[in-house]
Amino acid sequence: MAWNEPGGNKNDDPWKNRDKRDQGPPDLDDVFKNLFGKFSKMGGGNGGGSGKSMGKLGVGLLVGLLVVIWFVSGFYTIKEAERGVVLRFGELYTEVDPGLRWKPTFIDTVIPVDVQSIRDLDTSGSMLTEDENVVRVQMEMQYRVFDPYRWNFSVINPESTLSQALDSAIRYVVGHSEMDDVLTDGREVTRQRVWEELQSILEPYDMGVSIIDMNFRDARPPEEVKDAFDDAISAQEDEQRFIREAEAYAREIEPRARGRANRLNEEAQAYKEQVILEAQGEIARFEELLPQYESAPEVTRDRIYIETMETVFGNTSKILVDTKNGNNMMYLPLDKIMERRNSSTRNAKDMLPDLRSLDSSNNQQNSNTGNNPRVRDSRFNNGGQ
Repeated sequence: MAWNEPGGNKNDDPWKNRDKRDQGPPDLDDVFKNLFGKFSKMGGGNGGGSGKSMGKLGVGLLVGLLVVIWFVSGFYTIKEAERGVVLRFGELYTEVDPGLRWKPTFIDTVIPVDVQSIRDLDTSGSMLTEDENVVRVQMEMQYRVFDPYRWNFSVINPESTLSQALDSAIRYVVGHSEMDDVLTDGREVTRQRVWEELQSILEPYDMGVSIIDMNFRDARPPEEVKDAFDDAISAQEDEQRFIREAEAYAREIEPRARGRANRLNEEAQAYKEQVILEAQGEIARFEELLPQYESAPEVTRDRIYIETMETVFGNTSKILVDTKNGNNMMYLPLDKIMERRNSSTRNAKDMLPDLRSLDSSNNQQNSNTGNNPRVRDSRFNNGGQ
């Protein structure tokens, strides 16, 4: 029988069920009522004792479910680069290492802190130097947190405190430095001084931070005088370049000078030894000649004079001879005489083949005349005349 016919079941109306499905999610009170009702039915009827026991069972199951949810929610993970600070009711309880951990929810609070990564912090600003000039400085700092608890609880905002301390250290150092030192060759000294000043500022705070490095990102004068400072920096760079070139030239020329000095020293030593040996030879020759001179002084004197003159005249090409009783001086051009002598020697060598040919022809004629009696007689007759 259809639902809309007389006597039909009105609960089978599809439009009514559709309206119920479109009403949205059920109310939690209805859900708990239905749940407790089912537990009551499972208890066997509407008895008062069984209903109360089933109600207690339902409450126990609900409590057990909440305990399970509370226990599961207590698991957490600390990453490899982190360390965890555990607070129990807001007070430091312990620190935990990386891994899977458990904490009682609503009792402990865990704050993970990265203790291995290198963090960056930079600051910049226009600052007044000691010589009353304005420079714009940008500096970068690298740091690492090594104590998670002190990093979180020594100061209210550690990153802001660290930034203010860095800015204060830079302004103090730049304020006690001259502009040329900050912009040119004193940058390394300024960087080291900022590092030391920042450490002295952070030490009383005990923030659990270690400074890894400190670098100048930029330091420049105001834009109004930038061109003049660029020229000054360029001149200083040229100065350094010239100094390096001069040092390179010195390194190049010094070995040569040392070598030349050593060579001159060796030549002087050799000359010294040569002179000494020659002097010793002269002494030995004199000692050898002395007995001969003592035995025959005139002959020895003449021989020494002749040997000396031979040595002298052998090294010269011109000789002037002055006579004792005359006013004329005789000139002997030995160079011309030697040249003439050499030329005559060469001519004689050139004429030697002709003389040999002439001798051969004369020998041949003699042989012919020897066979002719008339020629032989005439030759004898001529010899007789």
